[in-house]
Amino acid sequence: MKTKSVYICRECAYQSAKWLGKCPACDSWNSFDETIVSAQEKKTKQTSAFTSVKRQVSKLGDVKSELEIRYKTGIGELDRVLGGGLVKGSLVLVGGDPGIGKSTLLLQICATLPDDKKILYVSGEESEKQIKLRAERLGVVNKNLYLVSETDVEAILEITAQVNPDIVIIDSIQTMCCAEIVSASGSVPQVREATNAFMRVAKQDDISMFIVGHVTKEGSLAGPRVLEHMVDCVLYFEGDKQTTFRILRAVKNRFGSTNEIGVFEMANSGLLEVDSPSAFLLEGRSNDNSGSSIICTMEGSRGILAEIQALVAPTGFGNPRRMSSGIDLNRVILMIAVLEKRAKVNLSNSDVYVNVAGGLRILETASDLGLCAAIWAAKYDVKIPENMIFIGEVGLGGELRSVAQLEKRIFEASKLGFDTAIIPRQSQKGLKTPANFNIISAKTLSEALSFLK
Repeated sequence: MKTKSVYICRECAYQSAKWLGKCPACDSWNSFDETIVSAQEKKTKQTSAFTSVKRQVSKLGDVKSELEIRYKTGIGELDRVLGGGLVKGSLVLVGGDPGIGKSTLLLQICATLPDDKKILYVSGEESEKQIKLRAERLGVVNKNLYLVSETDVEAILEITAQVNPDIVIIDSIQTMCCAEIVSASGSVPQVREATNAFMRVAKQDDISMFIVGHVTKEGSLAGPRVLEHMVDCVLYFEGDKQTTFRILRAVKNRFGSTNEIGVFEMANSGLLEVDSPSAFLLEGRSNDNSGSSIICTMEGSRGILAEIQALVAPTGFGNPRRMSSGIDLNRVILMIAVLEKRAKVNLSNSDVYVNVAGGLRILETASDLGLCAAIWAAKYDVKIPENMIFIGEVGLGGELRSVAQLEKRIFEASKLGFDTAIIPRQSQKGLKTPANFNIISAKTLSEALSFLK
């Protein structure tokens, strides 16, 4: 069989006869991987379940709509991220760092799904005995759970046809291989074709599928970027493996919102749901240290309180260092510049370190005021009152701007014992607050920081 090497971009699957430093299709750098391709493979035509039968064009008004069928997984945090449950016939991709809890969560689902649902667990990394040992440790018992250790896609599809399950779990997609593809498992062609085969079966037979995907050292899913476009839902596990806090976030969901997150705690018995993420994140907070502020960030319909910690120290080098964890470094540098220019805080000779406690990753700009307050307090060694939170976006002119869902943030803070909030002045009009809750409004960053002196 004649073979030859081609180079395929892992981001967009662009093919080249030679290695290129930059992909001409998607402009990604160092994204080409060498793959062995056979002549027979190039001639093979993949048939789709949607093109195997003759189709007719339909008008939108003539198409009959049906209510989507969802399975309750029995894990409330997962159902929240999925948009209310697992949709029948959907393909869900679960990604995350090694050891963060992907396989643990999917095996726990097998115990919490309804008893009448037949589940097929396919592992390309563990034997049936190893899965059994892990299931016993997690307390997973299900009479309709079928296990198989297999990596050949065609064999898995045959087993799926025999078992006729309602739900299939593939762990992991990087270990699956198609016989027609000459390249090794985990390569771009293998991952793409294996996912395409599972997608056709899921749509044709109305089987809900979970696919585990490994991530690269940069934090993105290994394999081609088109993998994320093929599936219906992409879930990412976030959090530090050294801590017990885990966040499940949807970055794509065709059947629900991508703003919701699920919060878990890793224990000896598996992943446990966290009903009150704010209380969990603020647990162990020290009230004696300067440079600590509390903000409220919105994750979908849920308000989550988090602690921003800042440390300002004299620099020992020519250029001061700026480091952050849990918040965008560029945003931190931007707020430092605003503090220096608008609030007259001299940070040019100081190293600034920022951390979001608990492993939470903050994405929205409503944390700007809390970030600036933490850096200012760390600079002047000021202790911020423990019952105070900060809500507001800071503009380049030093002005405070309104944020969305302010009332929800305040009520969430009130539940946890906070009774004071510093907010933008224009947001105070018509604002409803809990009883005995003190609102301090400010128009500029300098005015807001003056209340802390």
